[in-house]
Amino acid sequence: MDKVRVGIIGSGFIANIHAMSLREAHNAELVAVASKTPGKAAAFAKERGIPDAYEDYRQLLERNDIDAVIVGVPNYLHEEVVVAAAQAGKHIMCEKPFARTIEEAQRMLDAVNQAGVKLVYGEMLCFAPKYVRAKRLVEEGALGKVFLVKQSEEHDGPHSPWFWDVNLSGGGVLLDMGCHSIEFARWILGRPAVKSVTAQMGTFVHKGRTQGEDHSLCIIEFENNALAVAENSWGKTGGIDDRCEIYGTLGHTSADLIHGNALMTHSKVGYGYAVEKADTTQGWTFTGFEEEWNYGFPQEMQHFINVILGKEEPLETGEDGLEVLKIIYAAYQSAGEGRRIEFPYEPPKVAKPIDLWLKAGQTENA
Repeated sequence: MDKVRVGIIGSGFIANIHAMSLREAHNAELVAVASKTPGKAAAFAKERGIPDAYEDYRQLLERNDIDAVIVGVPNYLHEEVVVAAAQAGKHIMCEKPFARTIEEAQRMLDAVNQAGVKLVYGEMLCFAPKYVRAKRLVEEGALGKVFLVKQSEEHDGPHSPWFWDVNLSGGGVLLDMGCHSIEFARWILGRPAVKSVTAQMGTFVHKGRTQGEDHSLCIIEFENNALAVAENSWGKTGGIDDRCEIYGTLGHTSADLIHGNALMTHSKVGYGYAVEKADTTQGWTFTGFEEEWNYGFPQEMQHFINVILGKEEPLETGEDGLEVLKIIYAAYQSAGEGRRIEFPYEPPKVAKPIDLWLKAGQTENA
């Protein structure tokens, strides 16, 4: 195989980013898109010059000339689509979070392993240029022994309305963006075993539209005596804010993904909506520049293509997605019960991770 022919399943915000990123990938060709919303796939394909569009993703999977798919559908559909893609013999890039529940994630992994296809878990922060340089500083020993990693991604809410419904998403901001922060810390630290998880969270801004938490703070203690702090928010106004800090015995580094690459802009009328996720673009804003590249999306897509071609091993696997999900379960349980959750940890069986927090609150208020 000298060229990978790719189909995208989904046509929302993240699918658009993947389509743009694939254009920059060598040895890749985007040939089809599928979306169940009537007319949406056709419009998506026409706007981006994609040859074929389907309203039933199974028609896309039936094509023998498609080698791989990118799964960018809502969380509650991840299991269904990933299992079907694996059974169709397609290599898979699955967006975060890997699944809503531990059980869904395990069934997805089982299907991938049984089919013998390759799967990459979508964690673009491990490809963001500033964060890649931070990782290299750690590996070069410039910071000594790292003992603390802090990462935060914050804005005033998700792009897609389905994410406000915890039955569809599985949780709030911890599941939506905490998955980024948690895996970033694991990656920086070399993925050590977890010792404990402690968390606090609340619905401070968006009580009228969701049961999910809109601000969360999670502390992860690892077996190598390092700590991670993941702070995430759907309640921070003024656009997206994404940054990290890494502390070591011999040094310290920090990175701001957005503001250091942005244009300081003032507009009386506002401008086009982009990745900034701002509630308004009037007044002073940090106008994003090459946002996809700064976030690592094209680099992530090239990696996915290289994995399929056998040139690289997956940097982010389904097993990583499952481990992140387990930590998120522990964080919800910690916040719900007001205590530290020790590892090894066997997550309770619940319909969705956030139930470990929601049900505890309902009991207190009974």
